[in-house]
Amino acid sequence: MIKISLPDGTIKEFESGATPMDVARSISEGFARNVISAKYDDTVIETTTPLTSDGSLTLYTWNDKEGKKAFWHSTSHVMAQAIEALYPGSKLTIGPAIENGFYYDVDFGEQKISENDFKKIEDKMLEIARGKHDFSMRSVSKEEALSYYKDQENPFKVELIENLEDGTITFCDHDTFTDLCRGGHIPNTGIIKAVKLMSVAGAYWRGDENKPQLTRVYGTSFPKQKDLKEYLELLEEAKKRDHRKLGKELELFTFSQKVGQGLPLWLPKGAALRERLENFLKKAQKTAGYEMVVTPHIGQKELYVTSGHYAKYGADSFQPIHTPNEGEEFLLKPMNCPHHCEIYNSSPWSYRDLPKRFAEFGTVYRYEQSGELHGLTRVRGFTQDDAHIFCTPDQLDSEFKKVIDLTLYVFDSLGFKDFTAQVSLRDPDNKEKYIGSDDVWEKAESAIISAAKEKGLNYVIEKGEAAFYGPKLDFMVKDALGRSWQLGTIQVDYNLPERFDLTYKGSDNETHRPVMIHRAPFGSMERFIAVLLENAGGNFPLWLMPEQAIILSLSEKYEKYSQKVLSLLENDEIRALANHRNDTIGKKIRDAEMSKIPYMLIVGEQEEKDGTVSVRKHGEGDIGTMSIEDFAELVNNEIKKTLKTFKV
Repeated sequence: MIKISLPDGTIKEFESGATPMDVARSISEGFARNVISAKYDDTVIETTTPLTSDGSLTLYTWNDKEGKKAFWHSTSHVMAQAIEALYPGSKLTIGPAIENGFYYDVDFGEQKISENDFKKIEDKMLEIARGKHDFSMRSVSKEEALSYYKDQENPFKVELIENLEDGTITFCDHDTFTDLCRGGHIPNTGIIKAVKLMSVAGAYWRGDENKPQLTRVYGTSFPKQKDLKEYLELLEEAKKRDHRKLGKELELFTFSQKVGQGLPLWLPKGAALRERLENFLKKAQKTAGYEMVVTPHIGQKELYVTSGHYAKYGADSFQPIHTPNEGEEFLLKPMNCPHHCEIYNSSPWSYRDLPKRFAEFGTVYRYEQSGELHGLTRVRGFTQDDAHIFCTPDQLDSEFKKVIDLTLYVFDSLGFKDFTAQVSLRDPDNKEKYIGSDDVWEKAESAIISAAKEKGLNYVIEKGEAAFYGPKLDFMVKDALGRSWQLGTIQVDYNLPERFDLTYKGSDNETHRPVMIHRAPFGSMERFIAVLLENAGGNFPLWLMPEQAIILSLSEKYEKYSQKVLSLLENDEIRALANHRNDTIGKKIRDAEMSKIPYMLIVGEQEEKDGTVSVRKHGEGDIGTMSIEDFAELVNNEIKKTLKTFKV
């Protein structure tokens, strides 16, 4: 007999060789019908995998992230089978699950594929799925695996297998199709009821532009046709909310090929929006005891060699800037933290001086591949609301929790409700990716988990997602498509203080190392504004809107009165403008609605006579006639509801 532990703490005994599906049936037949994937200890397995030793079992349904991953990965196998059948001679490479579906990279040779071919591929996939073919894993020797793909004349799979160790290689079979695969599938193809191919794109083999170019076919799938329909409707809504579209319509930012890919240009309205966000955070930071600093956009290469950034990012970032002095090299800064370490190092400190909290809206530069660039969410130059706290070990817990409070204040003020806190730890099986000893990593990871628990955060733990110098608490916010983006981040770092020889004099009169906290509630201004645009659909909180009101005069006769209204609103610090164009009032209202201006103030003969305005609210319509003073009070009360003062 073997003992199987379940997530709720239950321990069940089964005969050796029982499968995850047997365990699911022991819970209930109804539950078992919904189970599509499983994990035993830390390994993803099939629902038919025999269990032969004691361990912890997690069963997944479609509603679980891991269940969807298995579902979409399995569908990529079905798509690969359909492509092989419809495009003889095509060479398959890899086909993973991604956040909202899957893709498969294929060498089609001389054959071409376009969106016009999607329907026939989808039909073939559904035909295969209806066969209810079981997914079955089997181990193969390296020799057998190489022979199989050499016979298929597939150099891509051969290259993958050559880098694998004998005894670790597995194939997945379903129907007449076989693929090199590590595992993680649904029970059978029949569970796949709806498929949709989304797009095709070019992709280099293994992401190397010096290797062959392949065709990447993206798709998604669902266990019900209704789910696919809802997803496609969500996609249509997301198109309307795409920050690139809204940014253009609202005149916030633009890009220029002459300036360079991934380098956004902020237009006047966008620059004003950024300034309001910066001032909002600066005010809260001042209350929280931060001091503003400014650092240059470049630094000597040696600075980033010392910090470790050059070893980790140097080859994939902007290349060094050479000066007229031979051997002198500078880099565009990829991070602000080395500069802040040097600011700390500019003075001697005592334990009585700590914590020191240095904050900066610092622009950094990283050379993202052109295929990875995407509007404001993935750029090559971006501004971080960066701060670094240098504290004693005894202060770490309270300082970390204070940063959590500040981040939650930012999210609440901007309407972000759907977010998850992710505790990002290092990969225990790949420690060479990180700097620092096991001891400091364990202390830092424990500090983050303890703070997240104490603050009652809804958090998940992700191994392998830490920064190279320390673990972090990332705030993952969902956009209009349900995709998660990392915005705010808080990181604990024992390593950079060591590398930069940062010290303070303790109460014992001895020299000690401070602990360093990296934090950025926005993350990057660019990504934050992009996700905020999509989250709000361009309808920002009233305090943040570029224009809070627009005055629409019924005719030229009332321009003088509309200017008077404008002046009175400006006296109350309400951002407004007047539309004096010779258009109908209906067109003026439509234009204001399209520009997402929160309030429209219509003025004509009666309003001028009474000293009032007729008020319309964006998306709602008429809300009545009122005095200018009452309207100003209405606006200010609405702002007070969403923009509360940060308190420590």
